[in-house]
Amino acid sequence: MRPYAQRLRRRLAVTGVAVLGAGTAFVAGGPPAYAAAGCAVVYKVQSQWNGGFTGDIAITNSGDPLTSWKLEYDFPDAGQKVTQGWSGTYAQSGKRVTVTNAPWNGTLGTGASTSTGFNGTFGSTNPVPTAFTLNGQPCNGSAAAPTVAISSPAANTRYTAPASIPITATATAASGQTIAKVEFYHDGLLLGSDTTAPYSYTWSGVPAQAAAYHLQAVAYDGAGTKSSTADVPVFVDASTSPAIVADATSVTLAPGKSGTYRLSLSKAPAANVTVTVARDTGSTAITATPATLTFTPANWNTGQPVTIAAANSAKTGDTATITATASGHTAANVAVTVVEEGAVDARFTQLYNDIKNPANGYFSPEGVPYHSVETLIDEAPDHGHETTSEAFSYWLWLEAEHGQVTGDWAPFNNAWATMEKYIIPSHADQPTNASYNPAKPATYAAEYPLPSQYPSQLDSSVSVGTDPLAAELKSAYGTDDIYGMHWLLDVDNTYGFGRCGDGTTRVAYINTFQRGAQESTFETVPQPACDTFKHGGPNGFLDLFTKDTSYAKQWKYTNAPDADSRAVQVAYWAHQWATAQGKQSQISSTVANAAKMGDYLRYSFYDKYFKQPGCTSTSCAAGSGKNSSNNLMSWYYAWGGAYDTSAGWAWRIGSSTSHFGYQNPMAAYVLSNVGAFNPKSPTAKADWQASLNRQLEFYQWLQSSEGAIAGGATNSWNGNYSAPPAGTPTFYGLAYVEAPVYADPPSNQWFGMQTWSLERLAEYYYTTGDAKAKSILDKWVTWALANSTITASSFEIPSDLTWSGAPATWNASNPAANTNLHVTVKSKGTDVGVAGSFAKLLTYYAAKSGNTAAKTAAKNLLDAIWTHKDAKGVSVTETRADYNRMDDTYNASTGQGIYIPNGWSGKMPNGDVIKPGVSFLDIRSFYKNDPDYPKVQAYLNGGAAPTFNYHRFWAQVDVATGYADYARLFPQG
Repeated sequence: MRPYAQRLRRRLAVTGVAVLGAGTAFVAGGPPAYAAAGCAVVYKVQSQWNGGFTGDIAITNSGDPLTSWKLEYDFPDAGQKVTQGWSGTYAQSGKRVTVTNAPWNGTLGTGASTSTGFNGTFGSTNPVPTAFTLNGQPCNGSAAAPTVAISSPAANTRYTAPASIPITATATAASGQTIAKVEFYHDGLLLGSDTTAPYSYTWSGVPAQAAAYHLQAVAYDGAGTKSSTADVPVFVDASTSPAIVADATSVTLAPGKSGTYRLSLSKAPAANVTVTVARDTGSTAITATPATLTFTPANWNTGQPVTIAAANSAKTGDTATITATASGHTAANVAVTVVEEGAVDARFTQLYNDIKNPANGYFSPEGVPYHSVETLIDEAPDHGHETTSEAFSYWLWLEAEHGQVTGDWAPFNNAWATMEKYIIPSHADQPTNASYNPAKPATYAAEYPLPSQYPSQLDSSVSVGTDPLAAELKSAYGTDDIYGMHWLLDVDNTYGFGRCGDGTTRVAYINTFQRGAQESTFETVPQPACDTFKHGGPNGFLDLFTKDTSYAKQWKYTNAPDADSRAVQVAYWAHQWATAQGKQSQISSTVANAAKMGDYLRYSFYDKYFKQPGCTSTSCAAGSGKNSSNNLMSWYYAWGGAYDTSAGWAWRIGSSTSHFGYQNPMAAYVLSNVGAFNPKSPTAKADWQASLNRQLEFYQWLQSSEGAIAGGATNSWNGNYSAPPAGTPTFYGLAYVEAPVYADPPSNQWFGMQTWSLERLAEYYYTTGDAKAKSILDKWVTWALANSTITASSFEIPSDLTWSGAPATWNASNPAANTNLHVTVKSKGTDVGVAGSFAKLLTYYAAKSGNTAAKTAAKNLLDAIWTHKDAKGVSVTETRADYNRMDDTYNASTGQGIYIPNGWSGKMPNGDVIKPGVSFLDIRSFYKNDPDYPKVQAYLNGGAAPTFNYHRFWAQVDVATGYADYARLFPQG
């Protein structure tokens, strides 16, 4: 198996109240409609699916204190209906909707806010209401608010994909005010802004979709008062005309240098087609050859090269557009920019454009980043067009670096908004949190090493501790809901679970791992995160994982702390760079949300069942207050509850096991030492400071004699609080584990886990100069470079690691040197994503320490990665011998294959039968229609192991941001 085959693995081990459950979200809708003085109303479409949607309404009282309230508004379309409401009583007559307060939220003091929400249906359109009253007081249309209108395009204008849509708006300020800016959106996602009239933005590369896109505009005056939302629907149709296809949208060249891209046709012509290539606009120092290319009915889809050259006289910053045209075909344009010889930041721009090019396939039509461009891939996400919270956090990183380079922060804000829309569950996706009891967080169920030991019996006799965070989080944010990302989405709804079993909604929450450390990615049973028993067996998928006397429909989510902490980490850099540009205010809302995410991320500090550290039996002491915190970032935290809103139960758990690879001292530093990131909860800053100190000690404890960092520690040996073997070293009561969380393959094997984690430590060292961090990095970098061969044209870095021995039991006052803990480099390779991460680590370390060997290695590594540049990014050929496990059926002697308990049977949404004896492919028959599947089948038939050139989203971003960081920290090269 490839060493990275489970680097993303997340596991919600069996938990809590009743059984596990889950939820999904498809979020759509415009930017909020705002109110004027007296009352403010923010109306959002939180989720939308075929014919249905979830609305969220935030109300702020700016007038006299109220003891009760009544909100009224009109739906713009007669087909819009409220079907169910919460946090208020809903009534509808025609288009008019009336909401009266619930018994517990009627009192609204001056400046106080509350929220209410509902599920609804709609006909052909779902426009946003714009006029609201609160107790008869108008909340929209005040003379004090600016007004805005979209003057172009007209409603229902039709375009052909890939479309370029120019949007123009007019805005008028109230008396005594001026317009400060107009923001432009599509379907609630920020596109950009304009500060001068005529206000405009061009949305380019828009893909086709069946439903309308909603173009929207919001105006702000100099006092910060916002207008209501202007909304114009437009349609983008799939192109039916043949087109010229370029494999790049942009090319960068140094003076005197040349480069190439390729052209082909989108469909076979009836006769030969002559394509003319010429510079359309820009510098005459940039040329393109040949002037014509000929495509025939036989070679129409074979790319033919176009050579772009910059003359010696070309100047840095010169640009041109090369256009390819042919009669009856849509033209292809490629932007050319002249850069300084060897400019590393130009490579960032090139990769950024590759990743954002719709033709390259990194994003879904909804704007969600896929795990990989390619669909046939299994390595935790068991399909390439799933995505992870990791991918979203990397997207934020990409856009933060883009903002640093260009000063444009709209894409960064848009990435966060899309993350909120699709992978942070809305209230409708976690509707029963109000029933959560912090004194009884969850019901115990043991974890076991093998999938064959499941389902696990729920056992209420085992004591669990109390949750110390719930009350202060609710007080800080006014909600019972959790603000954290779920780890896995089925973006294209490939499995067909949809939203809570509807079968159709795209971008659906799903889950996989839940059955012990030996459950390989080839042995999982995918299940919906909102289990309504529509699929699976009579109890959905729940009784594959837990035993209970009865089962209830439910929702559940699992958070991957490394992804949320990465989001905080990159938001910090965005804040630093935007502040330096005088644009801090443009991302202040996003920064506040990052601090909020960090507040909730403290759940990852806690033992799974809130038991105290040092637990060696199920009867060990339950925690109270914060004494069940390990102050380390564990493998996950999770939460869930009843699907039936009248059922009245919910649960939350932490995780008992911490892996060094998930620690993020940079995020801990930011959340405890940077004012803009101080969470609202009164104890959060101190918690993160304690975590920062503990994380640094964790690295020290786990650093091998050679320098690499070993696995981690657990408070629940074997997942069931067993007593560890005699002599097991401990760290503040936690037992050393060589391969924490998963063992197939071992979680400490992949070198990428080293670079990911130590890169965060290097950023922390660069920012603070902490001597403890430097000491760890000095030793680690020396080891890593000694086991790497790096030149400007090639590289070979560690791939698989093996371990022997163990650390000494931790003594904080006198840490041991770990002379009995050793690492061996088992194999080496050319993983471009890991290389990008490694280069960033070396760059930050060298920039602070002055280590010239690290700087030279970083630059050479970045140059060598570029030799693997292709049309879509960077990639190397990978041999996937582990794909021979795709047709494995369960073998009791080896433990490999999918284990299904005897007597259990069910079905996947597409009809694939789930029963004892099935294989990975048996319950994923859709794979047999994948264009790459014949290579796998030939291998399963006895042929050679298949090879692939994968373009993983995270890997492209790790490389791209490596170029940006080096250019920023070493501008002279």
